[in-house]
Amino acid sequence: MMDELTEMLKGVLEGCVLQILAHQESYGYQIVKELNRVGFTSASDGTVYPILMRLEKKNLVDVTKVRSELGPPRKVYALNAAGLRALASFWERWEFISSRLGMIKERIDQNDR
Repeated sequence: MMDELTEMLKGVLEGCVLQILAHQESYGYQIVKELNRVGFTSASDGTVYPILMRLEKKNLVDVTKVRSELGPPRKVYALNAAGLRALASFWERWEFISSRLGMIKERIDQNDR
């Protein structure tokens, strides 16, 4: 089941990361932990870091390097104005898809009665 869920999540994890960054600036490991905390236990560094690199490439985040006591400086990501617009667009698309899925499910459930 989790493998199937992971496959479905690939399309929405970028929106999840944008939402997390809208709440507070963060670095990759913190984002992984937040996703895990809310139940996305299959999210890992290997999932989140490519998303962060894409967001950086698309200029949706501002990146600051912060000194770390444990090693090299960490990249801290903060959502910028373009990222906020991308997040709003994500939620619009999510609402559209979600409402259509609900309509299909409702129609099928009615036909089964």
